[in-house]
Amino acid sequence: MHHVIYRNGLVFDGYGGPPFVADVIVENGIIVKIGQALEAETDAKEIDCHGLWVMPGLLDIHTHCDLELELAPELPEVVRHGTTTVIIGNCSIGITYGHQRSGGEDPIVDCFARVENMPKSVLSRVADTCTWTNSQDYLTHLDSLPMGPNVAPLIPHSMLRIAVMGLEGAITRPPSQQEQQHMERLLEAGMAQGYIGLSTDALPFHFLANSPNKKKKIPTQYANFRELARLTQVVRRHGRVWQATPPKDNVFSAVRSFLLTSGRLYGSPLKTTVLAALDLKTNQSAKYLCLLLSYLLNSRILNGHFNFQALSASFRIWSDGVINPIADEIPELRVLNELEADDVQGRLQILSNPAWIKAFKKMWLTGRNKWSFPGLLQRLRLENTVLTRNLNDMIVADCPLNHWIGQSLQKPYQRLRAWQSGINFSTVRHQDEEDFFATFLNPIKDEAEFLLHLLRVWDTRLRWETTIANADSTVLKNILFSKQTLPGFNDSGAHLANIGFYDGNLRFFKIAQQTSLSCVAQAVKKLTSLPAEFFNLNAGNIRVGVQADICIIDPQALQKWNPEKTYRFVYRQALDCKQVINRPENVVKLVMINGKFAWKNGQYAEDFGHHAYGRVLRTRDHPSERSFT
Repeated sequence: MHHVIYRNGLVFDGYGGPPFVADVIVENGIIVKIGQALEAETDAKEIDCHGLWVMPGLLDIHTHCDLELELAPELPEVVRHGTTTVIIGNCSIGITYGHQRSGGEDPIVDCFARVENMPKSVLSRVADTCTWTNSQDYLTHLDSLPMGPNVAPLIPHSMLRIAVMGLEGAITRPPSQQEQQHMERLLEAGMAQGYIGLSTDALPFHFLANSPNKKKKIPTQYANFRELARLTQVVRRHGRVWQATPPKDNVFSAVRSFLLTSGRLYGSPLKTTVLAALDLKTNQSAKYLCLLLSYLLNSRILNGHFNFQALSASFRIWSDGVINPIADEIPELRVLNELEADDVQGRLQILSNPAWIKAFKKMWLTGRNKWSFPGLLQRLRLENTVLTRNLNDMIVADCPLNHWIGQSLQKPYQRLRAWQSGINFSTVRHQDEEDFFATFLNPIKDEAEFLLHLLRVWDTRLRWETTIANADSTVLKNILFSKQTLPGFNDSGAHLANIGFYDGNLRFFKIAQQTSLSCVAQAVKKLTSLPAEFFNLNAGNIRVGVQADICIIDPQALQKWNPEKTYRFVYRQALDCKQVINRPENVVKLVMINGKFAWKNGQYAEDFGHHAYGRVLRTRDHPSERSFT
């Protein structure tokens, strides 16, 4: 549409001030007027927004949509949730330098499959599309795609290392002086081309997925502090962003690396955003330590520019057997995840190994003795692991016994114990359950034996869900509205079978709505102009002269929406696999990108996915972006 006028909407301009009722006129993709009772061109399309919220298109600052862009460049799940700008190239991995295949190495598959729980079939298809070999040609490629939202890329450190050292070299040795300088030159080139920053990763459970490197971590984790300091100095000099994850089990290393944000120590502040401030079920101190660290780094003493990202949703994950995003954190589960997804016999062999069984039981039952030190840590929620080891927290999503679905595993475990004791046969609800209980040849001693039997018999046919963090809405609200956080960490486009966080931004609005419109205005700011300013992007506000990226929300539908009831596990044809998604009904009424309707009243535009709506966003100080404004 060349001329559009939004009438009588409650406008949130993105800057956090009180919303106001106004008309907004868009002409040729640009917002040209904002005010009351405005006159528009006679051919203008009028949109009645009475009772609706009109706000800037939302930003999703932590995605892995770089993969989905190659198979479904319109990113339909992103757009239908009101997001008009995504940041890609996170966690040090991406496709900036092409497929990088060489000598039998397949870096895209190797780096993404376990870190982001992506099917190798999907990753291989993505790698097959990657015909470029450098960061400039990647931008040119993105410019050619019929993208839905705007896309802003980071330079991914693991792929940068591979581009210079090869995959094998990047995980087995330090770079030579010449290789270090080569990495810096490639990073300098990326900054000159308009990339918004650099991403690295230090989470200790991010492993490669292909033989012979399944016990090796992704390349960024083999970089020493000196390499990190030299690369971030390039980022600092250009005023761009360093996105990182912490070495969560090494406080000294984490603090040392995050001190790179300090202007006091390094001459000027380095914009730094880190994953993530979470209210973990297993460790209640983690969120406070994150917020305290961020406060200290941003203090006058250290003069940093640092924030933790925060997930706006409950951290709910699905597991197929033991395959889930955080299983690699635990060595006993990691050895199972090293196998291919279809290697049922391989997992069964491990699950039947006496030495492994002993180690698994010790791990699973640690803390059950309430008077032991591990038991005290468990009761105080001060454990070092993220994955909960409690059957009450494991809700069955699918299994061969349909009547188990929706129950915690604790309930059939208790029925089995009663059935085996012979005291109360009435606890068994169905004949098929009694038949299954008969497959337990010996009475079980504990819940670890129960779970092991389920895994041996059902393998990945046992699908269960659990909430590992952000279960308390009051605590989550405090984290989200902290000055030390940016809402993000949605991981949209990754963990296809395990996580559905495209809806994270909308859930933030629902939390804010329960307090006041002023609170909603602050939430809008934290999802639009604030991250746009932090990442130096021309996005995230409603004012005259800017690109018309607009989201319209129905506050009544938002109020009625129960986010925990709208998850679905659906087949995505473009990806040729199933994906967990969360699609709220009627909450997002309309999404405009670059002055064109992409989503309206539950439908995509006819040419959506065939013609470009969004564009590649370079950093705001790039010549092409300066000319745009």
